Amino acid sequence: MTAYDIIKKPVITEKSEMLRREYNKYTFEVSPKANKIQIRKAVEEIFNVKVESVSTLNSKPVVKRHGMKLYKTQAKKKAIVKLAQGSTITYFKEV
Repeated sequence: MTAYDIIKKPVITEKSEMLRREYNKYTFEVSPKANKIQIRKAVEEIFNVKVESVSTLNSKPVVKRHGMKLYKTQAKKKAIVKLAQGSTITYFKEV
């Protein structure tokens, strides 16, 4: 599994932006099979930064309704990555 298979996309929400500004934490959607060590190495390889810690959380599928049809949303895994002091990811710079 390559680094680009592990890190799927960044999660940009109000809460993730607050974490980024105040605590230097970045949120990514990651592969469900990836562990914390793989996520750390992938972020360090892709963005050339030093990772201090990684927290992960799994969101379970939720049953939703569209008219008469029921369906489940997709299960996702998110990683919140705290960078070392002075490290930033330029992808998230404010416009």
